[in-house]
Amino acid sequence: MGAIELKSVEKWYGAAQVIKGIDLAINEGEFIVFVGPSGCGKSTLLRMIGGLEDISRGSLEINGKDVTAQAPAKRGLSMVFQSYALYPHMSVRGNMGFGLKTAGASKKEIADKVNAAAATLKLEDYLDRRPKDLSGGQRQRVAIGRSIVRDPTAFLFDEPLSNLDAALRVEMRHEIAKLHQALKSTMIYVTHDQVEAMTLADRIVVLEFGQIAQVGTPRELYEKPANIFVAQFIGSPKMNLMDCQTGEGSYALAGGRGDTYNLSAPATKLGIRPEHIDIVAAGEGQCDGVVDLIEYLGSDSFVFVDCGQLGKINVRCVGGTDCRLGEKVGLRFTPDRLSFFDEHGVRVA
Repeated sequence: MGAIELKSVEKWYGAAQVIKGIDLAINEGEFIVFVGPSGCGKSTLLRMIGGLEDISRGSLEINGKDVTAQAPAKRGLSMVFQSYALYPHMSVRGNMGFGLKTAGASKKEIADKVNAAAATLKLEDYLDRRPKDLSGGQRQRVAIGRSIVRDPTAFLFDEPLSNLDAALRVEMRHEIAKLHQALKSTMIYVTHDQVEAMTLADRIVVLEFGQIAQVGTPRELYEKPANIFVAQFIGSPKMNLMDCQTGEGSYALAGGRGDTYNLSAPATKLGIRPEHIDIVAAGEGQCDGVVDLIEYLGSDSFVFVDCGQLGKINVRCVGGTDCRLGEKVGLRFTPDRLSFFDEHGVRVA
């Protein structure tokens, strides 16, 4: 089992509050990702769950048992850090089995668990090597293997891939996803990389200034962000935002046209993803602008259109584009893909 629940959890450093009343229930076997900008409190929250940081107020339960005051070693959790923290003088086998050895496990138990973890992580051929003889990805797999052999209640990952190059990050991301499928263990993962969050998570917890901005599946956060912060943080490239006015079942863009739309409350901002905009002839869409920049990325092209008062709007085109720099074009929005936000930045539709 690996159900974890945080109840009104706070963290104070003197007069400074960095975690501001977090309530969160994590289901057994779930892959949860904490994501947010630097300084939002995601690593601090993970360390509080692991027992490496005290909880100032509130409580933490693991499988229904209050462990708020319990020592880290007694929580049954295993943490994988950004740094591999491997013993350089020990072999891979020695590093992976060290925790079991200090806990008094038998040689047979250690060997069996190390061999099983090595098979899961494809490390069988490296068990007798030293860390210096391994690549960065292999070292990270050893660090993960060291956690697996302990058979923890849950795994805590604190930006484990941030030291790897781009290609290796993709490879290790796939390895972690497959590991979760194989072990079916609860995993809590901290990252500032939204691609990792979107591809790994069952649910994402978006943090802002020590508070939860939104919790949901990757698709929920992408398609229906709760506020402007989530709308701009989730998705690459980010959502386009434009000033608008609403009333009597329609919206009007600042300096543009608009369309009919059923809104439950007044809105001041319209948001739309780059892939939900079509480039049409000037005068035929919701607004007009001039092509200011074209980025060709092979499978996609991004066309930045300067729309005056509305600012520069990013349009994603599959493959190439026939647009030319300086050309005047119209932009047509997909009606059912619009997001509207009120003056406080909260989603209203």
